[in-house]
Amino acid sequence: MELQIKERNHFQYIDEGSGEVLLLLHGLFGALSNWHDVVDSFRGEYRVIIPLLPIYDMPLLKAGVPGLVNFVEDFLAELGLTEPMAVLGNSLGGHVALVYTLHNPAHVGRLVLTGSSGLFEDSMGSSFPKRGNYDFVQQRVAYTFYDPQIATKELVDEVFNVTNSNAKCLRIISIARSAQRHNLSKELHNIQVPVLLVWGLNDTITPPVVAHEFYRLLPQAELRFLDHCGHAPMMERPVAFNQLLHQFLHRTQPQPVD
Repeated sequence: MELQIKERNHFQYIDEGSGEVLLLLHGLFGALSNWHDVVDSFRGEYRVIIPLLPIYDMPLLKAGVPGLVNFVEDFLAELGLTEPMAVLGNSLGGHVALVYTLHNPAHVGRLVLTGSSGLFEDSMGSSFPKRGNYDFVQQRVAYTFYDPQIATKELVDEVFNVTNSNAKCLRIISIARSAQRHNLSKELHNIQVPVLLVWGLNDTITPPVVAHEFYRLLPQAELRFLDHCGHAPMMERPVAFNQLLHQFLHRTQPQPVD
C-alpha cells in the first residue's frame, strides 16, 4: 500500500480510514513511512492520521518540543478534531505526545509510547550530526535498530541528505537539546489515561531502564517488551507491535479527563 500524502494549508499528512482517531507522531529522523504497517493494519477499524512534523524547516527559534506541540495543536485545529483520540508516539514523537496530553487532557483518551524520549534519550550518542560524514550517519541510523540490515541504503541516504544541510542540522540540534532539557519526570503523574509502553529489549537510545521508569511514573501504564528489537518496534517488529496495539485498544476504552 502506497501512503497518500494530503496537503491542507501548510500541513502535510496521512489520513486513512474512519472511526476513532489514531494520531501517530514520528521521531527526530522519522518519516510518515515509519508507521506504514500500523496504517495498513488499523485503517479498516480506525481513522489513522499522521502529520509530517516540521522538524527540518520550522522557525529556528521555535525548534524544540514546545514548538512541535504547538504545531500538533494547530494541525488538529485545522482538521477540526476535538474528540478524544488515541495518540501514539515513537522517540521524539512520544515526547511530543506526552506534552500534548498534559496540555490537552480532554483530547486524549489513550496513549501509546514506544522508545519515547521525555526522561532520557541518547539519539546522537556522544555527538551531534556531522555534516558530510556518510559513515557517521550510517552508524547512527544502524544504532537505531537491533538488526542493522534494517538501516537500508535508502534510509541512510535519506538521513544523510538531511544532515548535509546546515539549516536542517541546526534545527535537529536545537530540537534534540530541547528534548534533553525537557524532562517530564515531575509531570507524568498528571496523565490519568491508559498508557501502553512497547519497548525494544535491545533499545540503546532509550534503554529498557527508561521504559521501567515510565511505567513507574505513569499511573495507568502497562509495559511490554519485544526481544531482538531496537528503538523503533513498529518498524522492526511490526506484527508483534500491531498485535499488542490491537489488544490494548480493544481492552481499554477511551477515558477523556475533564
